[in-house]
Amino acid sequence: MFTYSSNQFQEIIDFMLKEAKRRGASDAVAEISEGQGLSVTVRKGEVETIEQSLDKQVGVTLFLGHRRGNASTSDFSTASLKASVEAAYHIAQHTAEDVCAGPAEKSLLEKHPRDLDLFHPWDVDSATAIEIARAAEGAAFGVSKQIQNSDGASVSAHHAHFMMGTSLGFMGGYPFSRHYISCAPIANSGGKKSHMQRDDWYSSSRISEELADPAAIGRYAAQRALSRLNARSLSTRRCPVIFEAPLAAGLLGGLVQAVSGGALYRRSSFLLDSLGKQVLPKHISLFENPHIPSLTGSAPFDEEGVKTSPRTVVDKGFLQGYFLSTYSARKLGMKTTGNAGGSHHLTLQSPKTLKGGLPALLKAMGTGLLVTELMGQGVNYVTGDYSRGAFGYWVENGEIQFPVEEITIAGNLRDMLLDIQMIGSDSLIRGTKETGSILIGSMTVGGK
Repeated sequence: MFTYSSNQFQEIIDFMLKEAKRRGASDAVAEISEGQGLSVTVRKGEVETIEQSLDKQVGVTLFLGHRRGNASTSDFSTASLKASVEAAYHIAQHTAEDVCAGPAEKSLLEKHPRDLDLFHPWDVDSATAIEIARAAEGAAFGVSKQIQNSDGASVSAHHAHFMMGTSLGFMGGYPFSRHYISCAPIANSGGKKSHMQRDDWYSSSRISEELADPAAIGRYAAQRALSRLNARSLSTRRCPVIFEAPLAAGLLGGLVQAVSGGALYRRSSFLLDSLGKQVLPKHISLFENPHIPSLTGSAPFDEEGVKTSPRTVVDKGFLQGYFLSTYSARKLGMKTTGNAGGSHHLTLQSPKTLKGGLPALLKAMGTGLLVTELMGQGVNYVTGDYSRGAFGYWVENGEIQFPVEEITIAGNLRDMLLDIQMIGSDSLIRGTKETGSILIGSMTVGGK
């Protein structure tokens, strides 16, 4: 499947590390990757795009004491590899010293990377991918005559492998895959005042056999679009708010960003100096597990080669650890948590989670707002202030009454996180985060 073998990757990395040392580097890190992918998009049954991607790259980071330079190339010839090392060397010569710069300590590196089953090839050609996309979109059109248009259905299969090595003796890498199917139908209310609403749904996995049925994706996306028709606004009020599971994953992302090393050492987080302090309600814990087979957020080591380990990030509401790379850890006078490149697979857990999925959470809320779409970037991670455009549904007595548009929801992330009343059992994985829908006790809803 790939042009280059793991042995060839290792030979190239060895060459670059030796070349960096020969040039006078005190330390060096090299990484090489190769990927290939297929992506097709169909709209109203017609093929819109077919993209076949092939890419490769090798990069080197060279250290002259506490000076650092890096360079990369897509040309794997000996002359190009030497030129990249030379370029990194000259860049390092002209950068300012940074006492925190340098590779991860040898004792922290993963010596025996485990196989986490991250590579599952999907032998799908463009013709088959087109038929899968058509099946998803066709199913959406079949739900109702009110589904008259579409933003398209897409199918993607991506395969890649990489390897990295350091002058401290680390050498590791693995192949991985990412596949998805999506559909975005548009519903039309019809009548004299025609009103259109768009929604979408997708399924993603490293394993093609675990992708949801294309027709099921299309039908569900169509049902979501239809449910948005005849939306209206609300008067301004304070009320409970449920973030649907895909959006709840984004809310969790806000917490992760606030306790990540870059934001902390720059003093640009609303959760500064929060280690050991309460950041979530006492009924909620947050676990990070990089070693669950086949998941998007799984990895035996981070982007610096540091060994990853399962851990409790938040224990019964109290923050136990940050998300740190080697550099950010040094800036903070701490130890890396193996999170160079970001968080690994995260799971929110609470004993208050009710069986019965989203309907059970709606009944627990009683009256309030269910949010299914957010718009804009109105989040200030320095202060925690939060204000975003939203679409959703007004709920009374645990039942959806009508769709709602042209509103904003506002609050402060610190308060919102502490005010999480319940997590739904409609658990969903989006990227590296796994959570059900989240019920927040009270937020300001701005409308008419």
